[in-house]
Amino acid sequence: MIDLVLFLGRVLLVVVLYVFLFAVMRTGVGLVRGQRRDTAIWAVDVEKGTRLLRGLHVDILGPVVVGRSSSSDIVVDEPYVSASHARFTLQGPALVLEDLGSTNGTLVNGHPIGQAVTLREADEVQVGDTIMRVSRG
Repeated sequence: MIDLVLFLGRVLLVVVLYVFLFAVMRTGVGLVRGQRRDTAIWAVDVEKGTRLLRGLHVDILGPVVVGRSSSSDIVVDEPYVSASHARFTLQGPALVLEDLGSTNGTLVNGHPIGQAVTLREADEVQVGDTIMRVSRG
Protein backbone atom coordinates (compact mmCIF):
# COMPACT_ATOMS: atom_id res chain seq x y z
CA MET A 1 0.00 0.00 0.00
CA ILE A 2 2.77 2.42 0.92
CA ASP A 3 4.53 1.62 -2.37
CA LEU A 4 1.42 2.63 -4.32
CA VAL A 5 1.15 5.95 -2.43
CA LEU A 6 4.85 6.72 -3.05
CA PHE A 7 4.49 5.84 -6.73
CA LEU A 8 1.44 8.09 -7.15
CA GLY A 9 3.27 10.87 -5.28
CA ARG A 10 6.21 10.62 -7.71
CA VAL A 11 3.92 10.69 -10.73
CA LEU A 12 2.06 13.71 -9.35
CA LEU A 13 5.36 15.50 -8.69
CA VAL A 14 6.53 14.89 -12.27
CA VAL A 15 3.22 16.14 -13.69
CA VAL A 16 3.36 19.31 -11.56
CA LEU A 17 6.98 19.88 -12.60
CA TYR A 18 6.13 19.59 -16.32
CA VAL A 19 3.14 21.94 -15.96
CA PHE A 20 5.37 24.46 -14.19
CA LEU A 21 8.10 24.24 -16.84
CA PHE A 22 5.55 24.61 -19.64
CA ALA A 23 4.13 27.74 -17.99
CA VAL A 24 7.60 29.25 -17.58
CA MET A 25 8.54 28.53 -21.19
CA ARG A 26 5.29 29.94 -22.51
CA THR A 27 5.52 33.27 -20.68
CA GLY A 28 9.25 33.80 -20.23
CA VAL A 29 11.15 32.78 -23.34
CA GLY A 30 11.29 36.31 -24.74
CA LEU A 31 11.99 37.83 -21.35
CA VAL A 32 14.96 35.54 -20.73
CA ARG A 33 16.70 36.80 -23.87
CA GLY A 34 15.31 40.33 -23.55
CA GLN A 35 14.09 40.25 -27.12
CA ARG A 36 10.32 40.57 -26.95
CA ARG A 37 9.66 42.56 -30.12
CA ASP A 38 6.05 43.27 -29.24
CA THR A 39 7.16 45.57 -26.41
CA ALA A 40 9.63 47.75 -28.34
CA ILE A 41 8.61 51.41 -28.14
CA TRP A 42 11.86 53.00 -29.34
CA ALA A 43 14.55 52.07 -31.82
CA VAL A 44 17.98 53.39 -32.80
CA ASP A 45 19.28 53.26 -36.39
CA VAL A 46 22.92 53.89 -37.25
CA GLU A 47 23.02 56.31 -40.19
CA LYS A 48 26.73 57.12 -40.33
CA GLY A 49 29.65 55.10 -39.05
CA THR A 50 31.88 52.21 -39.95
CA ARG A 51 30.74 49.83 -42.65
CA LEU A 52 29.83 47.22 -40.03
CA LEU A 53 27.59 49.65 -38.14
CA ARG A 54 25.81 51.45 -40.98
CA GLY A 55 22.22 50.30 -41.25
CA LEU A 56 22.22 48.66 -37.82
CA HIS A 57 18.75 48.74 -36.22
CA VAL A 58 18.42 48.21 -32.47
CA ASP A 59 15.09 47.97 -30.65
CA ILE A 60 15.36 49.55 -27.21
CA LEU A 61 13.90 46.99 -24.81
CA GLY A 62 16.05 47.89 -21.82
CA PRO A 63 19.31 49.68 -21.14
CA VAL A 64 21.51 49.83 -24.26
CA VAL A 65 25.16 50.81 -23.78
CA VAL A 66 27.16 52.35 -26.62
CA GLY A 67 30.93 52.12 -26.43
CA ARG A 68 34.21 50.72 -27.66
CA SER A 69 34.17 47.75 -25.28
CA SER A 70 33.14 44.41 -26.72
CA SER A 71 30.68 44.08 -23.83
CA SER A 72 28.73 47.12 -25.09
CA ASP A 73 25.39 46.53 -26.81
CA ILE A 74 26.39 48.79 -29.72
CA VAL A 75 30.14 48.50 -30.27
CA VAL A 76 31.66 51.61 -31.88
CA ASP A 77 35.32 50.79 -32.50
CA GLU A 78 36.69 54.32 -32.90
CA PRO A 79 39.57 55.99 -31.04
CA TYR A 80 37.40 58.88 -29.76
CA VAL A 81 34.81 56.58 -28.19
CA SER A 82 35.15 55.49 -24.54
CA ALA A 83 34.77 51.85 -23.48
CA SER A 84 31.31 52.64 -22.03
CA HIS A 85 30.44 55.92 -23.69
CA ALA A 86 26.68 56.46 -23.43
CA ARG A 87 23.52 54.63 -22.38
CA PHE A 88 19.96 54.63 -23.73
CA THR A 89 17.36 53.76 -21.08
CA LEU A 90 13.59 53.59 -21.02
CA GLN A 91 11.84 55.58 -18.32
CA GLY A 92 8.19 54.75 -18.77
CA PRO A 93 7.31 55.71 -22.34
CA ALA A 94 10.30 58.09 -22.63
CA LEU A 95 13.74 57.30 -24.02
CA VAL A 96 16.58 58.86 -22.05
CA LEU A 97 20.22 59.20 -23.13
CA GLU A 98 23.04 59.77 -20.68
CA ASP A 99 26.74 60.22 -21.21
CA LEU A 100 28.68 57.79 -19.00
CA GLY A 101 31.56 60.16 -18.27
CA SER A 102 33.15 59.78 -21.67
CA THR A 103 36.26 61.79 -22.49
CA ASN A 104 34.95 63.30 -25.74
CA GLY A 105 31.26 63.61 -24.87
CA THR A 106 28.01 62.71 -26.56
CA LEU A 107 26.08 65.02 -28.89
CA VAL A 108 22.31 65.24 -29.37
CA ASN A 109 21.30 67.22 -32.45
CA GLY A 110 24.81 68.67 -32.57
CA HIS A 111 24.85 69.87 -28.95
CA PRO A 112 26.94 68.24 -26.19
CA ILE A 113 24.98 66.85 -23.26
CA GLY A 114 26.10 67.23 -19.67
CA GLN A 115 23.32 65.29 -18.00
CA ALA A 116 20.62 62.79 -18.94
CA VAL A 117 18.45 64.00 -21.84
CA THR A 118 14.96 62.88 -22.83
CA LEU A 119 15.00 62.12 -26.54
CA ARG A 120 12.29 62.82 -29.11
CA GLU A 121 11.38 61.18 -32.39
CA ALA A 122 14.07 61.73 -35.09
CA ASP A 123 16.70 63.10 -32.67
CA GLU A 124 20.27 62.58 -33.86
CA VAL A 125 22.79 61.12 -31.40
CA GLN A 126 26.51 61.32 -32.16
CA VAL A 127 29.14 59.19 -30.46
CA GLY A 128 32.58 59.75 -31.98
CA ASP A 129 32.00 59.86 -35.75
CA THR A 130 28.99 57.55 -35.53
CA ILE A 131 25.55 59.11 -35.97
CA MET A 132 22.41 57.35 -34.81
CA ARG A 133 18.78 58.38 -35.37
CA VAL A 134 16.12 57.71 -32.72
CA SER A 135 12.66 56.58 -33.81
CA ARG A 136 9.45 55.31 -32.27
CA GLY A 137 9.19 51.55 -32.71
